[in-house]
Amino acid sequence: MAKPRTIYVCQECGAEFPQYFGRCTNCGAWNSLVETEPIEALTTTRPVSAVAWNRNLNAANGEKPGGQPRASVRLSEIADASVARMSSGYAELDRVLGGGIVPGSLVLIGGEPGIGKSTLLLQTASGLAQESRVLYVSAEESGQQIKLRAQRLLDGHPHIENSANETPVADLQQRVDLGANSGADAGDSRGPEGEPELGEGTLAVEPNFFLLPETDLEAILRELESLKPDFAVIDSIQTIYFSSLTSAPGSVAQVRECTSALMQVAKRENITLFVVGHVTKDGSIAGPRVLEHLVDTVLFFEGDRFASHRILRSMKNRFGATHEIGVFEMIANGLREVANPSELFMGSRDETVSGTCTVVACEGTRPILVELQALVSPASFGSPRRSATGIDSNRLQQILAVLEKRVGVPLSKLDTYLASVGGIRVEEPAADLGVAIAVVSGFRDRLVDPHTVLIGEVGLGGQVRQVSQLELRLREAAKLGFKRAIIPKGQNPPELGLKLIPVARVLDAILEAIPSASSPSPEAIESGGTQPALSLPPLDLAEDEDDWDDEPLNADGAETDGAETDLF
Repeated sequence: MAKPRTIYVCQECGAEFPQYFGRCTNCGAWNSLVETEPIEALTTTRPVSAVAWNRNLNAANGEKPGGQPRASVRLSEIADASVARMSSGYAELDRVLGGGIVPGSLVLIGGEPGIGKSTLLLQTASGLAQESRVLYVSAEESGQQIKLRAQRLLDGHPHIENSANETPVADLQQRVDLGANSGADAGDSRGPEGEPELGEGTLAVEPNFFLLPETDLEAILRELESLKPDFAVIDSIQTIYFSSLTSAPGSVAQVRECTSALMQVAKRENITLFVVGHVTKDGSIAGPRVLEHLVDTVLFFEGDRFASHRILRSMKNRFGATHEIGVFEMIANGLREVANPSELFMGSRDETVSGTCTVVACEGTRPILVELQALVSPASFGSPRRSATGIDSNRLQQILAVLEKRVGVPLSKLDTYLASVGGIRVEEPAADLGVAIAVVSGFRDRLVDPHTVLIGEVGLGGQVRQVSQLELRLREAAKLGFKRAIIPKGQNPPELGLKLIPVARVLDAILEAIPSASSPSPEAIESGGTQPALSLPPLDLAEDEDDWDDEPLNADGAETDGAETDLF
Protein backbone atom coordinates (compact mmCIF):
# COMPACT_ATOMS: atom_id res chain seq x y z
CA MET A 1 0.00 0.00 0.00
CA ALA A 2 1.45 3.33 -1.00
CA LYS A 3 2.18 5.80 1.75
CA PRO A 4 -0.22 8.76 1.68
CA ARG A 5 1.50 11.86 0.36
CA THR A 6 1.61 14.90 2.65
CA ILE A 7 2.68 18.47 2.06
CA TYR A 8 3.79 21.26 4.36
CA VAL A 9 1.84 24.52 4.12
CA CYS A 10 3.02 27.86 5.50
CA GLN A 11 0.41 29.34 7.81
CA GLU A 12 1.49 32.90 6.99
CA CYS A 13 1.56 33.01 3.19
CA GLY A 14 0.07 29.67 2.07
CA ALA A 15 3.16 28.40 0.25
CA GLU A 16 3.41 24.61 -0.12
CA PHE A 17 6.58 22.52 0.30
CA PRO A 18 7.23 18.78 -0.16
CA GLN A 19 9.28 18.59 3.05
CA TYR A 20 9.61 20.46 6.32
CA PHE A 21 11.75 23.58 6.63
CA GLY A 22 12.32 25.64 9.73
CA ARG A 23 11.82 28.83 7.75
CA CYS A 24 9.46 29.53 4.88
CA THR A 25 11.48 30.47 1.83
CA ASN A 26 8.56 32.47 0.42
CA CYS A 27 7.72 34.89 3.26
CA GLY A 28 10.59 34.27 5.68
CA ALA A 29 8.40 33.23 8.65
CA TRP A 30 9.94 30.82 11.16
CA ASN A 31 8.22 27.61 12.30
CA SER A 32 5.14 28.33 10.19
CA LEU A 33 5.01 25.07 8.15
CA VAL A 34 2.28 22.61 9.12
CA GLU A 35 1.92 19.11 7.72
CA THR A 36 -1.37 18.63 5.88
CA GLU A 37 -2.88 16.25 3.39
CA PRO A 38 -3.36 17.73 -0.10
CA ILE A 39 -6.80 18.08 -1.59
CA GLU A 40 -7.21 15.41 -4.22
CA ALA A 41 -7.56 16.89 -7.67
CA LEU A 42 -10.64 16.11 -9.71
CA THR A 43 -10.16 13.21 -12.10
CA THR A 44 -10.54 14.31 -15.69
CA THR A 45 -10.07 12.69 -19.05
CA ARG A 46 -8.28 15.69 -20.47
CA PRO A 47 -4.85 15.16 -22.00
CA VAL A 48 -1.88 16.31 -20.02
CA SER A 49 -0.95 18.88 -22.65
CA ALA A 50 -3.15 21.97 -22.84
CA VAL A 51 -2.30 22.34 -26.53
CA ALA A 52 -3.47 18.80 -27.23
CA TRP A 53 -6.66 19.37 -25.27
CA ASN A 54 -7.40 22.52 -27.27
CA ARG A 55 -6.76 20.65 -30.55
CA ASN A 56 -9.13 17.86 -29.56
CA LEU A 57 -11.79 20.40 -28.54
CA ASN A 58 -11.62 22.14 -31.90
CA ALA A 59 -11.84 18.82 -33.69
CA ALA A 60 -14.92 17.81 -31.71
CA ASN A 61 -16.78 21.12 -32.03
CA GLY A 62 -15.63 22.00 -35.48
CA GLU A 63 -13.14 24.65 -36.44
CA LYS A 64 -14.46 28.21 -36.27
CA PRO A 65 -13.06 31.01 -38.42
CA GLY A 66 -10.58 33.28 -36.69
CA GLY A 67 -11.80 36.45 -35.02
CA GLN A 68 -15.13 34.99 -33.87
CA PRO A 69 -15.91 34.87 -30.10
CA ARG A 70 -16.80 31.56 -28.56
CA ALA A 71 -18.19 32.62 -25.16
CA SER A 72 -17.12 36.24 -24.67
CA VAL A 73 -19.40 39.22 -25.27
CA ARG A 74 -18.81 42.88 -25.97
CA LEU A 75 -19.07 45.35 -23.13
CA SER A 76 -21.89 47.17 -24.93
CA GLU A 77 -23.90 43.92 -25.08
CA ILE A 78 -24.09 43.68 -21.30
CA ALA A 79 -27.40 45.02 -20.00
CA ASP A 80 -27.23 48.08 -17.77
CA ALA A 81 -28.23 47.48 -14.17
CA SER A 82 -28.67 50.27 -11.64
CA VAL A 83 -27.30 49.25 -8.26
CA ALA A 84 -28.73 51.23 -5.36
CA ARG A 85 -26.50 51.37 -2.31
CA MET A 86 -28.09 50.75 1.06
CA SER A 87 -27.36 52.75 4.18
CA SER A 88 -25.82 50.84 7.08
CA GLY A 89 -27.25 53.23 9.67
CA TYR A 90 -23.82 54.78 10.29
CA ALA A 91 -22.72 57.69 8.13
CA GLU A 92 -19.08 56.94 8.98
CA LEU A 93 -19.36 53.33 7.83
CA ASP A 94 -21.15 54.41 4.65
CA ARG A 95 -18.30 56.86 3.94
CA VAL A 96 -15.68 54.13 4.28
CA LEU A 97 -17.68 51.77 2.06
CA GLY A 98 -17.86 54.41 -0.67
CA GLY A 99 -21.35 55.79 -0.05
CA GLY A 100 -23.21 52.78 1.30
CA ILE A 101 -23.44 49.00 1.14
CA VAL A 102 -23.35 47.47 -2.34
CA PRO A 103 -25.73 44.48 -2.55
CA GLY A 104 -23.91 41.19 -3.03
CA SER A 105 -20.52 42.53 -1.92
CA LEU A 106 -18.04 40.86 0.44
CA VAL A 107 -16.57 43.04 3.20
CA LEU A 108 -13.66 41.84 5.32
CA ILE A 109 -13.14 43.61 8.68
CA GLY A 110 -9.90 43.06 10.61
CA GLY A 111 -8.51 44.47 13.82
CA GLU A 112 -6.89 43.65 17.14
CA PRO A 113 -8.84 41.67 19.75
CA GLY A 114 -11.22 43.85 21.73
CA ILE A 115 -11.07 46.79 19.31
CA GLY A 116 -14.82 46.66 18.55
CA LYS A 117 -15.32 44.59 15.39
CA SER A 118 -18.17 42.47 16.76
CA THR A 119 -19.70 45.49 18.45
CA LEU A 120 -19.87 47.45 15.20
CA LEU A 121 -21.30 44.55 13.22
CA LEU A 122 -23.91 43.70 15.87
CA GLN A 123 -25.12 47.29 15.99
CA THR A 124 -25.11 47.53 12.19
CA ALA A 125 -26.96 44.23 11.83
CA SER A 126 -29.63 45.30 14.31
CA GLY A 127 -30.23 48.47 12.30
CA LEU A 128 -30.38 46.63 8.98
CA ALA A 129 -32.85 44.12 10.43
CA GLN A 130 -35.53 46.80 10.58
CA GLU A 131 -35.99 46.64 6.81
CA SER A 132 -34.01 43.58 5.63
CA ARG A 133 -33.41 39.99 6.63
CA VAL A 134 -30.11 39.53 8.50
CA LEU A 135 -28.28 36.35 9.53
CA TYR A 136 -25.61 36.69 12.21
CA VAL A 137 -23.32 33.64 12.32
CA SER A 138 -21.51 33.54 15.65
CA ALA A 139 -18.65 31.05 15.57
CA GLU A 140 -16.97 32.31 18.75
CA GLU A 141 -19.86 32.98 21.15
CA SER A 142 -22.97 31.11 22.15
CA GLY A 143 -26.47 32.40 21.59
CA GLN A 144 -26.90 33.42 25.23
CA GLN A 145 -23.67 35.41 25.15
CA ILE A 146 -24.76 37.25 22.02
CA LYS A 147 -28.15 37.95 23.65
CA LEU A 148 -26.54 39.43 26.77
CA ARG A 149 -24.20 41.60 24.71
CA ALA A 150 -27.05 42.78 22.52
CA GLN A 151 -29.06 43.83 25.57
CA ARG A 152 -26.12 45.88 26.80
CA LEU A 153 -25.15 47.47 23.49
CA LEU A 154 -28.60 48.10 22.03
CA ASP A 155 -30.11 49.55 25.20
CA GLY A 156 -31.60 52.94 24.43
CA HIS A 157 -31.80 52.44 20.68
CA PRO A 158 -35.15 53.34 19.09
CA HIS A 159 -35.88 49.74 18.07
CA ILE A 160 -35.01 48.29 21.50
CA GLU A 161 -37.46 48.19 24.40
CA ASN A 162 -36.78 46.91 27.91
CA SER A 163 -39.58 45.22 29.78
CA ALA A 164 -39.62 43.95 33.35
CA ASN A 165 -42.50 41.56 32.69
CA GLU A 166 -41.13 38.87 30.43
CA THR A 167 -42.15 35.29 30.00
CA PRO A 168 -39.86 32.27 30.01
CA VAL A 169 -39.15 30.55 26.73
CA ALA A 170 -37.82 27.17 25.74
CA ASP A 171 -34.17 26.33 25.53
CA LEU A 172 -32.13 28.18 22.95
CA GLN A 173 -32.33 26.45 19.61
CA GLN A 174 -29.54 26.30 17.10
CA ARG A 175 -31.01 29.31 15.33
CA VAL A 176 -32.06 32.06 17.75
CA ASP A 177 -34.37 34.96 16.94
CA LEU A 178 -33.35 38.02 18.95
CA GLY A 179 -36.93 39.22 18.78
CA ALA A 180 -37.84 36.57 21.36
CA ASN A 181 -37.88 37.22 25.10
CA SER A 182 -34.98 36.51 27.38
CA GLY A 183 -34.49 32.97 28.64
CA ALA A 184 -34.57 33.99 32.30
CA ASP A 185 -37.79 34.03 34.30
CA ALA A 186 -39.00 37.45 35.31
CA GLY A 187 -39.59 36.39 38.87
CA ASP A 188 -36.05 35.01 39.27
CA SER A 189 -34.19 37.73 37.39
CA ARG A 190 -34.03 40.28 40.20
CA GLY A 191 -31.33 40.60 42.77
CA PRO A 192 -31.72 40.77 46.54
CA GLU A 193 -32.53 44.48 46.38
CA GLY A 194 -35.10 44.09 43.65
CA GLU A 195 -32.76 45.45 40.95
CA PRO A 196 -32.84 43.72 37.59
CA GLU A 197 -29.82 41.62 36.79
CA LEU A 198 -27.99 41.36 33.48
CA GLY A 199 -30.14 39.57 30.97
CA GLU A 200 -33.48 41.04 31.99
CA GLY A 201 -35.46 42.83 29.30
CA THR A 202 -37.09 42.18 26.00
CA LEU A 203 -35.27 42.99 22.77
CA ALA A 204 -37.92 44.31 20.44
CA VAL A 205 -35.71 43.80 17.40
CA GLU A 206 -37.43 43.28 14.10
CA PRO A 207 -38.18 39.59 13.51
CA ASN A 208 -35.78 39.67 10.54
CA PHE A 209 -32.72 39.25 12.80
CA PHE A 210 -31.59 35.61 12.95
CA LEU A 211 -28.68 34.23 14.96
CA LEU A 212 -26.79 31.03 14.13
CA PRO A 213 -24.13 29.86 16.64
CA GLU A 214 -22.29 27.43 14.36
CA THR A 215 -18.74 26.63 13.25
CA ASP A 216 -19.44 23.96 10.61
CA LEU A 217 -19.25 25.41 7.11
CA GLU A 218 -21.77 22.97 5.65
CA ALA A 219 -24.41 23.95 8.24
CA ILE A 220 -23.77 27.63 7.53
CA LEU A 221 -24.12 27.12 3.79
CA ARG A 222 -27.37 25.19 4.25
CA GLU A 223 -28.75 28.02 6.38
CA LEU A 224 -27.76 30.61 3.79
CA GLU A 225 -29.43 28.58 1.04
CA SER A 226 -32.60 28.08 3.09
CA LEU A 227 -32.99 31.51 4.73
CA LYS A 228 -31.70 33.59 1.78
CA PRO A 229 -30.93 36.67 3.91
CA ASP A 230 -30.13 40.06 2.47
CA PHE A 231 -27.17 40.47 4.82
CA ALA A 232 -25.00 37.93 6.62
CA VAL A 233 -22.25 38.37 9.22
CA ILE A 234 -19.53 35.73 9.75
CA ASP A 235 -17.79 36.22 13.10
CA SER A 236 -15.14 35.02 12.52
CA ILE A 237 -13.73 33.22 9.47
CA GLN A 238 -10.76 31.74 11.40
CA THR A 239 -13.06 29.65 13.62
CA ILE A 240 -15.11 28.06 10.82
CA TYR A 241 -14.01 24.67 9.51
CA PHE A 242 -14.78 22.43 6.55
CA SER A 243 -15.10 18.80 7.65
CA SER A 244 -13.62 17.43 4.41
CA LEU A 245 -10.25 19.02 5.29
CA THR A 246 -8.07 17.46 7.96
CA SER A 247 -6.30 20.69 8.91
CA ALA A 248 -7.29 22.64 12.01
CA PRO A 249 -9.66 25.64 11.88
CA GLY A 250 -7.78 28.84 11.10
CA SER A 251 -5.19 27.14 8.92
CA VAL A 252 -4.42 28.33 5.42
CA ALA A 253 -6.41 25.56 3.74
CA GLN A 254 -9.46 26.03 5.98
CA VAL A 255 -9.57 29.82 5.61
CA ARG A 256 -9.11 29.63 1.86
CA GLU A 257 -11.77 26.98 1.24
CA CYS A 258 -14.33 28.45 3.67
CA THR A 259 -14.01 31.94 2.23
CA SER A 260 -14.26 30.66 -1.33
CA ALA A 261 -17.40 28.66 -0.55
CA LEU A 262 -19.06 31.58 1.22
CA MET A 263 -18.17 33.89 -1.66
CA GLN A 264 -19.80 31.59 -4.21
CA VAL A 265 -23.03 31.41 -2.23
CA ALA A 266 -23.07 35.16 -1.59
CA LYS A 267 -22.55 36.01 -5.26
CA ARG A 268 -25.11 33.47 -6.45
CA GLU A 269 -27.83 34.50 -3.97
CA ASN A 270 -26.90 38.23 -3.97
CA ILE A 271 -26.15 38.23 -0.23
CA THR A 272 -24.09 41.04 1.26
CA LEU A 273 -21.50 39.29 3.42
CA PHE A 274 -19.52 40.81 6.30
CA VAL A 275 -16.58 38.65 7.38
CA VAL A 276 -14.52 39.24 10.54
CA GLY A 277 -10.85 38.31 10.27
CA HIS A 278 -8.26 37.90 13.00
CA VAL A 279 -4.93 39.70 12.77
CA THR A 280 -1.39 38.52 13.40
CA LYS A 281 1.09 40.06 15.81
CA ASP A 282 2.35 42.43 13.11
CA GLY A 283 -1.17 43.76 12.48
CA SER A 284 -1.96 42.03 9.16
CA ILE A 285 -4.98 39.81 8.62
CA ALA A 286 -4.20 36.20 9.51
CA GLY A 287 -4.31 33.59 6.80
CA PRO A 288 -3.24 33.64 3.16
CA ARG A 289 -3.21 36.80 1.09
CA VAL A 290 -5.80 35.18 -1.18
CA LEU A 291 -8.35 35.99 1.54
CA GLU A 292 -7.95 39.71 0.82
CA HIS A 293 -8.05 39.12 -2.94
CA LEU A 294 -11.36 37.25 -2.79
CA VAL A 295 -13.31 39.97 -1.00
CA ASP A 296 -14.45 43.30 -2.45
CA THR A 297 -13.57 45.54 0.50
CA VAL A 298 -10.97 45.26 3.25
CA LEU A 299 -11.50 47.39 6.37
CA PHE A 300 -9.17 47.72 9.34
CA PHE A 301 -10.31 48.77 12.79
CA GLU A 302 -7.56 50.81 14.46
CA GLY A 303 -7.14 52.64 17.73
CA ASP A 304 -5.77 52.30 21.22
CA ARG A 305 -7.83 50.00 23.40
CA PHE A 306 -7.18 52.37 26.32
CA ALA A 307 -8.56 55.36 24.39
CA SER A 308 -12.16 56.04 23.48
CA HIS A 309 -11.90 56.68 19.75
CA ARG A 310 -11.72 54.05 17.00
CA ILE A 311 -10.77 54.54 13.35
CA LEU A 312 -12.19 52.37 10.57
CA ARG A 313 -9.83 52.54 7.59
CA SER A 314 -10.44 51.23 4.08
CA MET A 315 -7.41 49.42 2.63
CA LYS A 316 -9.16 47.99 -0.45
CA ASN A 317 -12.46 48.95 -2.00
CA ARG A 318 -13.71 47.95 -5.43
CA PHE A 319 -16.67 50.32 -5.11
CA GLY A 320 -15.09 53.42 -3.59
CA ALA A 321 -11.94 55.28 -2.62
CA THR A 322 -9.23 53.54 -0.65
CA HIS A 323 -7.64 54.88 2.53
CA GLU A 324 -10.95 56.47 3.51
CA ILE A 325 -11.53 56.58 7.26
CA GLY A 326 -14.48 56.66 9.62
CA VAL A 327 -14.16 57.82 13.22
CA PHE A 328 -16.10 56.23 16.08
CA GLU A 329 -16.10 56.65 19.83
CA MET A 330 -16.52 53.78 22.26
CA ILE A 331 -19.10 54.54 24.94
CA ALA A 332 -21.03 52.46 27.45
CA ASN A 333 -23.65 51.45 24.88
CA GLY A 334 -21.22 50.53 22.12
CA LEU A 335 -19.81 52.59 19.28
CA ARG A 336 -20.97 56.09 18.41
CA GLU A 337 -19.89 57.87 15.26
CA VAL A 338 -17.98 61.15 15.53
CA ALA A 339 -19.41 63.84 13.28
CA ASN A 340 -16.44 66.24 13.50
CA PRO A 341 -13.22 64.25 14.03
CA SER A 342 -11.02 67.37 13.80
CA GLU A 343 -12.16 68.48 17.25
CA LEU A 344 -11.21 65.06 18.61
CA PHE A 345 -7.58 65.31 17.45
CA MET A 346 -7.01 68.93 18.43
CA GLY A 347 -5.96 70.18 21.82
CA SER A 348 -7.15 73.32 23.54
CA ARG A 349 -6.01 76.44 21.71
CA ASP A 350 -6.53 78.52 24.85
CA GLU A 351 -3.56 76.94 26.66
CA THR A 352 -0.79 77.11 24.09
CA VAL A 353 2.62 75.72 24.93
CA SER A 354 5.83 75.60 22.95
CA GLY A 355 6.41 72.71 20.58
CA THR A 356 2.80 72.47 19.36
CA CYS A 357 1.33 73.29 15.96
CA THR A 358 -1.62 72.24 13.82
CA VAL A 359 -1.52 70.45 10.46
CA VAL A 360 -4.26 69.38 8.05
CA ALA A 361 -4.03 65.72 7.02
CA CYS A 362 -6.21 64.21 4.30
CA GLU A 363 -7.38 60.63 4.79
CA GLY A 364 -9.01 59.70 1.51
CA THR A 365 -11.43 62.54 0.81
CA ARG A 366 -11.69 63.72 4.43
CA PRO A 367 -9.49 66.53 5.80
CA ILE A 368 -8.66 66.24 9.50
CA LEU A 369 -6.91 68.85 11.62
CA VAL A 370 -4.35 67.23 13.89
CA GLU A 371 -2.25 68.86 16.59
CA LEU A 372 1.40 67.81 16.71
CA GLN A 373 3.49 68.07 19.86
CA ALA A 374 7.30 68.02 19.98
CA LEU A 375 9.68 67.93 22.92
CA VAL A 376 13.41 68.59 22.54
CA SER A 377 15.71 68.07 25.53
CA PRO A 378 19.43 67.45 26.11
CA ALA A 379 20.44 63.82 25.71
CA SER A 380 21.47 62.04 28.90
CA PHE A 381 23.80 59.71 27.01
CA GLY A 382 26.00 60.05 23.98
CA SER A 383 23.39 58.73 21.57
CA PRO A 384 20.25 60.92 21.33
CA ARG A 385 16.86 59.28 21.29
CA ARG A 386 14.23 59.76 18.58
CA SER A 387 10.66 58.74 19.39
CA ALA A 388 7.55 59.29 17.25
CA THR A 389 3.94 58.42 18.02
CA GLY A 390 1.51 58.69 15.13
CA ILE A 391 4.28 59.79 12.72
CA ASP A 392 6.62 57.55 10.78
CA SER A 393 9.93 57.46 12.65
CA ASN A 394 11.91 57.36 9.39
CA ARG A 395 10.13 60.51 8.26
CA LEU A 396 11.04 62.21 11.55
CA GLN A 397 14.71 61.27 11.14
CA GLN A 398 14.69 62.74 7.64
CA ILE A 399 13.14 66.04 8.77
CA LEU A 400 15.63 66.35 11.65
CA ALA A 401 18.49 65.88 9.18
CA VAL A 402 17.06 68.60 6.93
CA LEU A 403 16.73 71.00 9.87
CA GLU A 404 20.33 70.46 10.91
CA LYS A 405 21.90 70.53 7.45
CA ARG A 406 19.79 73.08 5.58
CA VAL A 407 18.57 75.34 8.38
CA GLY A 408 21.32 75.05 10.97
CA VAL A 409 19.34 73.80 13.98
CA PRO A 410 21.72 71.74 16.17
CA LEU A 411 19.77 68.58 16.97
CA SER A 412 22.47 65.92 16.80
CA LYS A 413 22.98 65.92 20.59
CA LEU A 414 19.35 66.37 21.65
CA ASP A 415 16.55 63.92 22.36
CA THR A 416 13.52 64.52 20.16
CA TYR A 417 10.02 63.27 20.93
CA LEU A 418 7.07 63.79 18.58
CA ALA A 419 3.44 62.78 19.05
CA SER A 420 0.06 63.44 17.48
CA VAL A 421 -2.86 64.30 19.73
CA GLY A 422 -5.33 61.43 20.02
CA GLY A 423 -2.88 58.86 18.66
CA ILE A 424 -4.08 59.17 15.05
CA ARG A 425 -1.57 58.04 12.42
CA VAL A 426 -0.52 60.80 10.03
CA GLU A 427 1.32 59.19 7.13
CA GLU A 428 1.09 61.67 4.28
CA PRO A 429 3.99 64.04 3.48
CA ALA A 430 1.78 67.14 3.78
CA ALA A 431 2.43 67.09 7.54
CA ASP A 432 6.22 67.46 7.13
CA LEU A 433 6.16 71.24 7.52
CA GLY A 434 4.19 70.96 10.74
CA VAL A 435 6.68 68.43 12.10
CA ALA A 436 9.59 70.76 11.33
CA ILE A 437 7.90 73.79 12.93
CA ALA A 438 6.94 71.80 16.04
CA VAL A 439 10.53 70.58 16.51
CA VAL A 440 11.98 74.08 16.10
CA SER A 441 9.37 75.51 18.46
CA GLY A 442 10.27 72.92 21.07
CA PHE A 443 13.97 73.54 20.50
CA ARG A 444 13.73 77.30 21.19
CA ASP A 445 10.76 77.16 23.61
CA ARG A 446 8.87 79.71 21.53
CA LEU A 447 5.18 79.64 20.81
CA VAL A 448 3.54 79.09 17.45
CA ASP A 449 0.45 81.13 16.70
CA PRO A 450 -2.45 78.82 17.71
CA HIS A 451 -4.59 80.21 14.86
CA THR A 452 -2.10 79.13 12.16
CA VAL A 453 -2.13 75.86 10.23
CA LEU A 454 0.87 74.49 8.37
CA ILE A 455 0.62 72.57 5.11
CA GLY A 456 3.54 71.43 3.01
CA GLU A 457 6.01 68.67 2.19
CA VAL A 458 9.65 69.14 3.15
CA GLY A 459 12.24 68.20 0.54
CA LEU A 460 15.78 67.08 1.24
CA GLY A 461 17.07 70.40 -0.05
CA GLY A 462 15.11 72.35 2.55
CA GLN A 463 12.39 73.44 0.12
CA VAL A 464 8.64 73.29 0.75
CA ARG A 465 6.93 71.23 -1.94
CA GLN A 466 3.34 71.47 -3.12
CA VAL A 467 0.62 69.15 -1.82
CA SER A 468 -2.65 67.85 -3.22
CA GLN A 469 -6.19 68.84 -2.19
CA LEU A 470 -5.04 72.18 -0.81
CA GLU A 471 -8.43 73.85 -1.20
CA LEU A 472 -10.12 71.03 0.72
CA ARG A 473 -7.62 71.38 3.56
CA LEU A 474 -7.96 75.17 3.78
CA ARG A 475 -11.75 74.95 3.77
CA GLU A 476 -11.66 72.64 6.79
CA ALA A 477 -9.25 74.97 8.62
CA ALA A 478 -11.43 78.01 7.94
CA LYS A 479 -14.50 76.16 9.20
CA LEU A 480 -12.80 75.56 12.57
CA GLY A 481 -11.83 79.22 13.05
CA PHE A 482 -8.19 79.35 11.92
CA LYS A 483 -6.98 82.72 10.58
CA ARG A 484 -3.63 82.03 8.91
CA ALA A 485 -2.24 79.25 6.77
CA ILE A 486 1.38 78.71 5.73
CA ILE A 487 1.28 76.92 2.39
CA PRO A 488 3.79 76.01 -0.35
CA LYS A 489 4.66 78.73 -2.80
CA GLY A 490 3.21 78.36 -6.27
CA GLN A 491 -0.26 77.12 -5.29
CA ASN A 492 -3.10 79.62 -5.67
CA PRO A 493 -6.21 78.41 -3.83
CA PRO A 494 -9.40 80.50 -3.86
CA GLU A 495 -10.21 83.06 -1.17
CA LEU A 496 -11.60 81.24 1.86
CA GLY A 497 -11.27 83.87 4.58
CA LEU A 498 -7.75 82.82 5.57
CA LYS A 499 -4.56 84.85 5.38
CA LEU A 500 -2.35 82.75 3.12
CA ILE A 501 1.43 82.90 3.56
CA PRO A 502 3.24 81.11 0.69
CA VAL A 503 6.77 79.95 1.47
CA ALA A 504 9.41 78.29 -0.69
CA ARG A 505 11.88 77.15 2.02
CA VAL A 506 11.61 75.66 5.46
CA LEU A 507 13.56 78.61 6.85
CA ASP A 508 10.94 81.05 5.52
CA ALA A 509 8.18 79.01 7.15
CA ILE A 510 10.03 79.04 10.47
CA LEU A 511 10.39 82.83 10.37
CA GLU A 512 6.67 83.21 9.65
CA ALA A 513 5.43 80.66 12.18
CA ILE A 514 7.87 81.39 15.03
CA PRO A 515 8.57 85.15 15.23
CA SER A 516 11.72 86.29 16.99
CA ALA A 517 11.65 87.87 20.43
CA SER A 518 11.99 91.39 19.00
CA SER A 519 9.28 91.06 16.33
CA PRO A 520 5.60 91.74 17.06
CA SER A 521 3.14 88.88 17.26
CA PRO A 522 0.47 88.33 14.60
CA GLU A 523 -2.21 89.45 17.09
CA ALA A 524 -0.31 92.64 17.74
CA ILE A 525 0.02 93.37 14.04
CA GLU A 526 -3.71 92.92 13.49
CA SER A 527 -4.59 95.19 16.45
CA GLY A 528 -2.06 97.87 15.48
CA GLY A 529 0.14 97.40 18.54
CA THR A 530 3.88 96.82 18.75
CA GLN A 531 4.28 94.52 21.76
CA PRO A 532 6.76 91.66 21.17
CA ALA A 533 5.62 88.14 20.56
CA LEU A 534 5.24 85.88 23.57
CA SER A 535 8.33 83.72 23.98
CA LEU A 536 9.90 81.63 26.73
CA PRO A 537 13.55 81.53 27.84
CA PRO A 538 15.82 79.68 25.39
CA LEU A 539 16.60 76.05 25.94
CA ASP A 540 19.59 75.32 28.18
CA LEU A 541 21.76 73.23 25.90
CA ALA A 542 24.83 71.15 26.70
CA GLU A 543 28.07 72.66 28.04
CA ASP A 544 29.76 72.59 24.65
CA GLU A 545 27.00 74.67 23.05
CA ASP A 546 29.54 77.27 21.90
CA ASP A 547 31.22 74.68 19.72
CA TRP A 548 28.03 74.16 17.69
CA ASP A 549 27.24 76.16 14.59
CA ASP A 550 24.00 77.86 15.56
CA GLU A 551 23.89 80.10 12.50
CA PRO A 552 21.18 79.12 10.00
CA LEU A 553 22.23 78.76 6.41
CA ASN A 554 20.58 80.25 3.39
CA ALA A 555 19.99 78.49 0.10
CA ASP A 556 23.63 79.10 -1.01
CA GLY A 557 25.13 77.61 2.15
CA ALA A 558 26.25 80.98 3.58
CA GLU A 559 25.29 82.29 7.00
CA THR A 560 22.21 84.48 7.09
CA ASP A 561 22.02 88.01 8.44
CA GLY A 562 21.28 89.01 11.97
CA ALA A 563 17.51 89.04 11.55
CA GLU A 564 17.44 85.34 10.80
CA THR A 565 20.25 84.52 13.22
CA ASP A 566 18.13 85.79 16.09
CA LEU A 567 15.82 82.81 15.56
CA PHE A 568 18.42 80.34 16.82
